[in-house]
Amino acid sequence: MPVNPALQGRVFPPTAPYLVAREKIREFARAVFSDSPLSLDVSAARAAGYDDLVASPTFAVVVQESTLAQLLAEPDAGIDFSRVVHGDQRFSFSRPIVAGDELVATLTIAGVKSLGGHSMVTAQSDITDASGEHVVTATSTLVVRGDE
Repeated sequence: MPVNPALQGRVFPPTAPYLVAREKIREFARAVFSDSPLSLDVSAARAAGYDDLVASPTFAVVVQESTLAQLLAEPDAGIDFSRVVHGDQRFSFSRPIVAGDELVATLTIAGVKSLGGHSMVTAQSDITDASGEHVVTATSTLVVRGDE
């Protein structure tokens, strides 16, 4: 079954708030082999002008994941997760994510297109802080493989 083209333009409800913890930032930094003191040492982050530890730029996928889970759980989406390949990932920041941020993400399906029997779904997650200010937009392109 192909991906439902009517998904394009759909906006999902905001996710539950995600409280960014220092240890999650440190764990993620280690997982991506970052040795930036801004992500590991509170004193270094504060000396650089930040309130707390600074997350690696790709940390936004941790917050975005809950929005993609909404998409994959959507009954009328027509997406078989066993056929999904991650095609592309982009980030557009207003500011870095720091420990203590309480972030909410809202998913918009920016595009659905068919390409050679496969479908490409562009999912845009707008992530805001507790005051409603934009922090980052994480955009993923998912490729849903068609029948072999």
